[in-house]
Amino acid sequence: MTAKQNLLNLDREGLESFFADMGEKPFRATQVLKWIHQMGVSDFEKMTNLSKALRLRLAEIAEVKLPEIVLEQKSDDGTYKWVLELDGQNRIETVFIPEDNRGTLCVSSQVGCALECTFCSTAQQGFNRNLSVAEIIGQVWVAARALEGKARLTNVVMMGMGEPLLNFTSTVKSLNLMMDDYAYGLAKRRVTVSTSGVVPAMYRLADLSDASLAVSLHAPDDELRDELVPTNKKYPIAELLDACRNYIKDDKRRKITFEYVMLQGVNDSVEQAHKLKDLLEGIPSKVNLIPFNPFPDTKYKRSSNNAIHRFTDVLKEGGLITTTRKTRGDDIDAACGQLVGKVKDKTKRQLKAQRVAIS
Repeated sequence: MTAKQNLLNLDREGLESFFADMGEKPFRATQVLKWIHQMGVSDFEKMTNLSKALRLRLAEIAEVKLPEIVLEQKSDDGTYKWVLELDGQNRIETVFIPEDNRGTLCVSSQVGCALECTFCSTAQQGFNRNLSVAEIIGQVWVAARALEGKARLTNVVMMGMGEPLLNFTSTVKSLNLMMDDYAYGLAKRRVTVSTSGVVPAMYRLADLSDASLAVSLHAPDDELRDELVPTNKKYPIAELLDACRNYIKDDKRRKITFEYVMLQGVNDSVEQAHKLKDLLEGIPSKVNLIPFNPFPDTKYKRSSNNAIHRFTDVLKEGGLITTTRKTRGDDIDAACGQLVGKVKDKTKRQLKAQRVAIS
């Protein structure tokens, strides 16, 4: 028996091709996109502007299969975290952060993470696999339904579990759906991809998507970044910044967001602030300082408020737009760098860490 096509895996172009293969007109794609993503309908029988025959045919060969919420938590500050079951072996986490003028959903792209950033809890869980389009955009679908009547989803950031640009095709198709007027209709400035610096994929993304870009920088020089973000050994800072300049070269209004986690005594000195200011000179950018969110067995500590203020002052004096991210959802382990899910680790990273701890 042929497996049914999960229509959540298809962006508009994919749906148009799917309906063409059925002998249907391309406009069927936009009809079904609106039913699934704007109206939250997963039952073909309820898609009443499709003919009865088409609804029956879709029920035979297609489905709308979504991740399942197995846990919902709400923080004291209004942040929501959902744990989503994928395949019986793996779970991912998705977080919604409400603010006065917007509501931001933090979406995962992988089960675990293939990279090994030392300050990130997700990275310590190891890696299992990439998420499908259905599993990425399904997080948006599930959150939009869960938030109905409670809050408005206005922004999506691909800053959850995983490195989005190592799951390139599914990430791009998911971005297409987020920004498609017949799906979620989010403006390009309201959809952000965060990367640790997978340089070749950054060039590819520049050609294929208008989404905003955030870069996990976290250090002002290669020596320290090699330690904090090991992918820097493959794609050092100079190459990374060239890719950043390329990403925004055709639109003078755009800026790269540089994310910088504040680690006490590691990367938070005034001297390092000056090095960062000099490093980013001439790149249209803004810097987002992130107070470190501790997790079990980490060697790092959060920078003091005074250290963060001193660091901020140096950057602002240098003309850099600088904000400090307010820690949200840490009482439910939903803050930046705390997402862990349930990962059937294929890298044996957890096992290696346990052996080191024992020895």
